[in-house]
This record gives sequence, C-alpha cells and structure tokens, in this order.
Amino acid sequence: MSAAGEQQWRDRITRNVDSAPFLPWLRDRGSLTARLQSRGRFAVRLLRQRRCQPTADEALALGQPPAVRAWVREVALSCDGRVLVFAHTVLPCQPRGPLTRWLARLGERSLGALLFAHVGFSRGPMKFHRLDHRHALFVPAVQALQFADGAPSALWARRSQFGFGAQSVLVTEVFSPALVQPAPDAAAPACGADSLRQDSGPCRPILKGAAPCRSPF
Repeated sequence: MSAAGEQQWRDRITRNVDSAPFLPWLRDRGSLTARLQSRGRFAVRLLRQRRCQPTADEALALGQPPAVRAWVREVALSCDGRVLVFAHTVLPCQPRGPLTRWLARLGERSLGALLFAHVGFSRGPMKFHRLDHRHALFVPAVQALQFADGAPSALWARRSQFGFGAQSVLVTEVFSPALVQPAPDAAAPACGADSLRQDSGPCRPILKGAAPCRSPF
C-alpha cells in the first residue's frame, strides 16, 4: 500500500454518531495506561517486537524511506480480562540511544508508563484516523482485540510522536468498541493469553525465510 493510500490521518476529529463515544479517549493527551489502570485490573500482553518495515504512512511520518527497517512493538492492553486497546510502536533504528535500550528491555511493561514518567519526553500533535481494511494496521488490530461476535468494519485510532533527545518514537493506539460499552457479567470468560501471541500482520521479515532480528541489548 502506498503512502498516499494510507496518509489519511487528520489533525482534528469531527463529532458525529460514530466518533462521539470515543472523543474523550481520542483527545486525551494524558497517560492512556493510567486511565486504563483506573478502570480495573490492567495488563499488557506483548504480541510481537522485532525489527522490520513500518507501514508506508509511518515511514512518511518518521521521515525515513519506506524500505528502511525500524524497531516495531505491538501489544494488547486489557482491563479486567477484556482487550481494549491495540498499541503499535515504531522506533527508527538510527540514531541509536536510550530509547533503543529501553524498548528492548520493556517486555510486558507499559511503554506509556515510561513515556509519562520521564521528564525528558515531549509529545507531538495528535493525529486521528478511522481504520478499515485498506490500512495495514487494521487486520493485526482486529486480531489483537479479539472480537467474539465479528469484527467491526472500522476502528478508531490515534497517533502521536514522542521525542527524547535525538530519538523519536511513533505510537499508534487502536480502540476497541468495548472501551465505551458496559462491562459484561463477571462470569463471562476472560480473553485467553495464548491466542494473543499470534505473530501475523504488517510486521514481517524483509527477506523471505529470514528469522526476525533480535535485539542486540
């Protein structure tokens, strides 16, 4: 998919029937991790983390050629056993610095907790998008969010860059409709952890048959 085909991220989001329930989440510049933690038992499930090609619009946002690899991290954020957010992070391999080491060691801890705890981070403008099947992140988001009754045709997402010294990391958060719906009965089964470990989506090795790159740290 070309950068032009995916470059539909907007600086503003209009209130309508579809967006209205999500606006308090999409526009909030505070810590998403802290807000989810206030709702109940919070958990991070690491889906994949390796070096591969970012999507075309991510490369454009980061100012690097589309074919250049970057560190890509994807996690599912859950509250009380329900997956509510799919988070996709891209860190350019160059320049190397503290962010490279921190991301490599993060594991199943929240990146948001790091970003908002350190005074050295600065956050850029928010961008908004209603993802559908035409965007490379839609399928991995649907897989991570685990819709038992069928996936919606589109998902609300936001994106912003965090700067730290000479480094910059691009964070995309895709919200499940469950985020703005009443919680199910406590007896409902929780999401299975094993099914969250599937390794598919836009982040694939560049060379056919090549193993994922491992962190040097």
